[in-house]
Amino acid sequence: MRTQDGKEEVFGPFNPPERPFAEVAWVGEGVGYQIFPERFYNGDPGNDALALETDEYRFNQVWQRSSGPKPHLSHWSDPPSPLHCCHQYFGGDLAGVLAKLPYLKALGVSVLYLNPIFDSGSAHGYDTHDYLKVSPKFGDKSLLRKLLDEAHRLGMRVIFDFVPNHTGLGFWAFQDVVRRGPRSPYWNWYFIKRWPFLPGDGSAYEGWWGLGSLPKLNTADPGVKRYLIEVAKYWIRFGFDGVRVDVPGDVLNPHAFFKEMRAELKAIKPDAYLVAEIWQRDPSWLRGDEFDSLMNYAIGRDILLRFAKGGSLALYNARRALADLARVYALYPEAVAGMGFNLITSHDTARLLTELGGGGLKDVPSPEARARQRLAAAMLYALPGLPVTFQGDECGFTGERPADPPHELNRYPFQWEKCHGETLAFYQELAGLRQELAALRSAVFRTYFGEGHLLAFFRGEPGEGEVLAAFNSGVEAATLPLPPGGWRDPLEGRTYRKEVAVPPLGFRYLLHLGR
Repeated sequence: MRTQDGKEEVFGPFNPPERPFAEVAWVGEGVGYQIFPERFYNGDPGNDALALETDEYRFNQVWQRSSGPKPHLSHWSDPPSPLHCCHQYFGGDLAGVLAKLPYLKALGVSVLYLNPIFDSGSAHGYDTHDYLKVSPKFGDKSLLRKLLDEAHRLGMRVIFDFVPNHTGLGFWAFQDVVRRGPRSPYWNWYFIKRWPFLPGDGSAYEGWWGLGSLPKLNTADPGVKRYLIEVAKYWIRFGFDGVRVDVPGDVLNPHAFFKEMRAELKAIKPDAYLVAEIWQRDPSWLRGDEFDSLMNYAIGRDILLRFAKGGSLALYNARRALADLARVYALYPEAVAGMGFNLITSHDTARLLTELGGGGLKDVPSPEARARQRLAAAMLYALPGLPVTFQGDECGFTGERPADPPHELNRYPFQWEKCHGETLAFYQELAGLRQELAALRSAVFRTYFGEGHLLAFFRGEPGEGEVLAAFNSGVEAATLPLPPGGWRDPLEGRTYRKEVAVPPLGFRYLLHLGR
């Protein structure tokens, strides 16, 4: 590949997989949405108190001996407490997700990604207590069945969140180790440094990131590996359409583990969608024998977010952004690009509007910050693959991730009555454009223009029907020279030739009408 400044970049050599894999067709056709169930919508207040009955505090003897705050319930709009991250419960549940499926349908959503819904000790759910049980605070299997059936009836696919690297303190195998020590048949499922110990004491066993609340599983143990893979198979058979795997790079012998998992899941459901939480570009996971996609933070945050922030051209201009996009799509096979799990923000980042200058949870965003969010979203929806929005970003909510308590303010409950109508309508419009313009749902990406604040690329096969997507991160209008032929803006209903003005902090999707 030759860059715009004439430098040559070499990619490869590539080693084609023994079995080249095909794109999971329904992924790139759709629009994705991430739900953090505990903070989405409270559809059944009757199960709220069950959160306290399963919380980590019941198992964490170190915490029980401390004088710190304890898990508690809150009303939906109560202020964040010091335990906001993990043990302040607001009552969101599966009944709430079910109730809001019509809202998601109107938003154009066709793929739902649910953060952990299985029995756990926290609001976030990444400390599993029972992999085969729905968290009582969220509902039960019969309600989950109803949710999946209704989502499928509405044309939506649903992906579950799977945590194979570590468990919570209440997981039955860990509790057996606590009670029986080396006599437990599950002793080798963990990395115990001394026994007896108090659950929650991270110095007595290995925990994820050293956390005593998240004891690490020994996935090199055949029993652990078989148990976890059977869990994933169970939920695919139950009716889920795919799985997002938490921190797969931290699993022991990860490539061998996920090759085996993929083979067994695809044998059950060939079009199951497998996504890895890998934040950087890394094609080693995408050779057709492990995952279908990574969570593409490397595109959404490293490229789109940086470009949408605007600012000094010396820091990150359109030429650099276009070159970075070209590198990504030169690195990945077209099938991988076509089913990319593309996102800018999630439960693990600040909210999109906050990232783009909109302020924190209590602040009022400026018109420029809102315009930059629209610009970033328009770029996300124009890429090959699946654009994924974190709940509430489509409503223009803010939320930072402060270092001091209360943490994770990006996860504050979805304040439905405060949804910003103009932003919501914009996201609905983007979903409509993806349905109207077939090229936006293809896997084909080609660069076109990158100068100053103006960036443009082609989508779809060359010729009639392809789309030229253009984006301006500057505060003044910019003129884009057009390729030969007529180019229609579907939002305006107007056709352009030779050149077109791209509005400040704006975008255009232009449909090629032919010569």
